[in-house]
Amino acid sequence: MNYVKRLIMANKELAGISSQLELFACKLEDAAKNGRIIFSCGNGGSASDSDHISGELLKSFIIKRRLKKNIVDDFVKYYGEDGIKISDKLEEGIKSISIGSFQAFLSAYSNDVDWEMAYAQFLYVMGSKGDVIIGISCSGNAKNVLNAFKVAKVKGIYSILLTGENEGICVNYCDLCIKVPERDTYRIQEYHSMIYHAVCAEVERRIFSE
Repeated sequence: MNYVKRLIMANKELAGISSQLELFACKLEDAAKNGRIIFSCGNGGSASDSDHISGELLKSFIIKRRLKKNIVDDFVKYYGEDGIKISDKLEEGIKSISIGSFQAFLSAYSNDVDWEMAYAQFLYVMGSKGDVIIGISCSGNAKNVLNAFKVAKVKGIYSILLTGENEGICVNYCDLCIKVPERDTYRIQEYHSMIYHAVCAEVERRIFSE
């Protein structure tokens, strides 16, 4: 069952952005299959959502992502019985970085330079062409997310905005806008949570289902 389609079936009000949600899943799938990094960033509750997205991508979510046999064989070759134990605990994952989790860097850069440029600086150094960045801003006006999108454009990084009905400035600088039908912050965040769960589950299904 396609998790994105199931989300839309259960929430008819999202039918108007069904094509955007499908493209969201496709872009993450393409990045994952090509070994690219999926970055994410936001502020406040949206920073927590950013961490949550990375958590769902880096490890098994719904499907058990077992290591390939050749990788297991390498662990056994090098470490014997311990290699069996190690490989049994490890899982395949999708490269993902929540920029807001780097507190030492963020606090230092914000203090020394400019908080509004902190996400942009991180993406400039760590990002490469073909990567993806998910910027989460309920108002659509978060300047640190906006500046990260500007860096993404220059570096060939595909940018995805999760936002609400408010017409914020970030929408003019992203490649894909996921605009949920709400204006209140907490309701926007509730939709964002449903969306990224469905998208992460769908990407996992496409890549790791046997």
